[in-house]
Amino acid sequence: MAFTKTYAFNPRGSKAEIEKGLDFQPKFDADGLIPAIVTDARTGEVLMFAFMNAEALALSIETGIVHFWSRSRGALWKKGAESGNVFNILEMRTDCDQDVVWLRVTVEGDGQACHTGRRSCFYRLVAVNGGAAVGAHLVMAPDADEPG
Repeated sequence: MAFTKTYAFNPRGSKAEIEKGLDFQPKFDADGLIPAIVTDARTGEVLMFAFMNAEALALSIETGIVHFWSRSRGALWKKGAESGNVFNILEMRTDCDQDVVWLRVTVEGDGQACHTGRRSCFYRLVAVNGGAAVGAHLVMAPDADEPG
C-alpha cells in the first residue's frame, strides 16, 4: 500500500484572525486551488499566473522552489522540471483574505517563464479604449521579448 502524505494548513479562523493574525490560513476554492501570482524579484515584472493545490503550496514552502497544480494535466507540476527554468522563491506573500499568494522569484536557466519561450506570459496588450469588448484585438506589448 502506497503512503500518501496529507498537506494540511492552519484552519481558517475569524475574519480578524485571517486579516490581522500571523497564522497562514490559506483559502482554497471549491476545486482545492489557490491562485498564485509570480513576479521577478529583481524587476517586479509579472511573469505568470497559475494555481496551486495544497500539495503544490506545501512543497513550494518546504523546498523554496515553485510548484503548481496543472489544471489541464490534472497533475502536480514543478516549474522548470522540463525546461530548466526553475523558479526559486525569494519571498511569498498572501493577501488580506489569504485567498491568493504572490511569489517573488528568481528564474534559473535561460530566464524564460512562459512555455512560448518568452520571459513573461503577459506579452500582449488588450486594447482598452472604450471599444467593444466583443471582437477586441490584441497587440504585442512594446516590451515583449521574442520567443527564445
